Amino acid sequence: MRPFDTYPDDRPVGKAKAQRVAAMFARISRRYDFLNTVMTAGADDRWRRLAARLATSGFSPGPALDVATGTGDLAFALAHRPEVTSVVGVDFVPEMLALARRKEQRLHPQRPIIWTLGDALSLPYPGDSFMCVTSGFAMRNVSDIGCTLSEMSRVVRPGGRVVILEITPADPKRLSSRLLSTYLSKVVPRLGGLLAGDRDAYTYLPESVIGFPVASELARMMENAGLTNVRWRLLGAGLIALHTGEVV
Repeated sequence: MRPFDTYPDDRPVGKAKAQRVAAMFARISRRYDFLNTVMTAGADDRWRRLAARLATSGFSPGPALDVATGTGDLAFALAHRPEVTSVVGVDFVPEMLALARRKEQRLHPQRPIIWTLGDALSLPYPGDSFMCVTSGFAMRNVSDIGCTLSEMSRVVRPGGRVVILEITPADPKRLSSRLLSTYLSKVVPRLGGLLAGDRDAYTYLPESVIGFPVASELARMMENAGLTNVRWRLLGAGLIALHTGEVV
């Protein structure tokens, strides 16, 4: 397993993004959960539970992996699914994992969770290790989406699922989507400055959405990574996309 500060993407742009993102999340880690709840009016918890259900429903029991787990909310949702025997949460920011461990002591999840320091571009697990792999609000932060999708697909057993929950660029044809995009770009940085003392970090959030693939493009990238039966649905008035794909 690689330490978090030696990223497998050796290109200068990839390294710079990885280091910038790691430093940013380390700074805001203590206020991260609180700001998520404020910014989404608590809907992010409901979206994660839905992602966990779609990742596991209909499968025989097995282990689950949450990639770029952060403070562990999606890993905790997986740990409450009856199909899951254990959960691994992997992230490359030690401060976020430390918070996840403290939350585990408070929440007492129904399944054991292992918190691992590692990165999404080079997952430290053999192939066919997990019944499902999830990622929640993290794909925008990786330096190579295609490589990350391939890694997620690689470690899932045949017949298993990859599930991605992410903000998606606004649809200019939908008024609600445009309004929420304005909220992200204008209101969220102010909330970040006021409630987390870090306006720059929460300015990064809307900026990272602008260049992210729209839902149909991300679906094609999932197919290119070897996933089949790729589907998606839009949540949060069209600003959140929930993708699922299967491994054959």
